[in-house]
Amino acid sequence: MFKIMLLLHVIGAAGMGFYLVLPTLVSRASKLAGAGQAGLAEGLVSANRIAQYFLVLQLLTGGYLMSQGEYAVIWMIIITLLFLAIGALGGIITKPLKRIAIEIQSGSSASAHIAKARVLSIIVLVLYLVIIYFMKYPILKD
Repeated sequence: MFKIMLLLHVIGAAGMGFYLVLPTLVSRASKLAGAGQAGLAEGLVSANRIAQYFLVLQLLTGGYLMSQGEYAVIWMIIITLLFLAIGALGGIITKPLKRIAIEIQSGSSASAHIAKARVLSIIVLVLYLVIIYFMKYPILKD
């Protein structure tokens, strides 16, 4: 069972890799024409939704894997909070991404929504990299 959960956990981590490229993709939106911005934003909303499903997979498999290991309580708390923060910010990013398409279709500028999505995506990237660090170097019980 442990090996299956570990495999699913690694697959979930690969699926969350979307957050590694999200800041770059959002930055490209400002360089596109109106219809291109709207199309990219809609694609990013869909990809973000899929990444959120992988995040749920990570939480479920990670909970099982934590129960099987000898990890310090502080490490488990840090990891859980980081995953919850990614989940929250990943959900919050959805609104400005949807607003980009809406603003473009109404003929307005979407630059404010692109800037907000860019900042949020950079924060999620940093949190994801911190989680990778903590997974590579876990704090074990003494």
